[in-house]
This record gives sequence, C-alpha cells and structure tokens, in this order.
Amino acid sequence: DRVDVGSMCFEVLHCPGHTPGHVVFFQRAARLAFVGDVLFKGSIGRTDFPRGNHAALLAAIRDKLFPLGDNVRFVPGHGAMSTFGHERRENPFVGMGSD
Repeated sequence: DRVDVGSMCFEVLHCPGHTPGHVVFFQRAARLAFVGDVLFKGSIGRTDFPRGNHAALLAAIRDKLFPLGDNVRFVPGHGAMSTFGHERRENPFVGMGSD
C-alpha cells in the first residue's frame, strides 16, 4: 500500500508485533522510515501488551525493515534516530549475533 501526502509518497509496511496492526511509513526517495514503536536505537518495541507478539516483531524488523537498506534512517516513536544498518550490526535484541 501507499499513502500520498502532498508531493510525497510513503510506502505502508505492515510490521506486527508491538501491536497486531502496526504499520511503518517509508519514504523511499528520502531513505527515511517512520517506525513508531517497532524499533529504537539500541532496543525494540515492547510486546508484553495484549496481542503483542515478540516473534512477529523480530520477523518484521529482520524481514521487512532491514532489507530496505543499511543507509535508511528511521524515526522511532521515542528517542534518537538511527539507521537500519547501525541497528542490524549493533542492536542487542535484533542485530547480528542476537539469535
């Protein structure tokens, strides 16, 4: 799916886990994603809420977000921005060596 806001087009990616219907908005031209509470610099979203799903969250990050590219910056729901590449390498919850 996609959403157009003025002249900008955002791809809508279903990334369940934090909540069943969570979506991420990705602006391909700007290499920028608005991820909400799916991924944070050095952490991941909570899944201890009703209908949260830890395995689905990890799969969404690894299978939908990380393939967008290491140079993609993201804006989390809280805290500092980061890149998917930094989190893929360094994030203790979902990065390399976290399995």
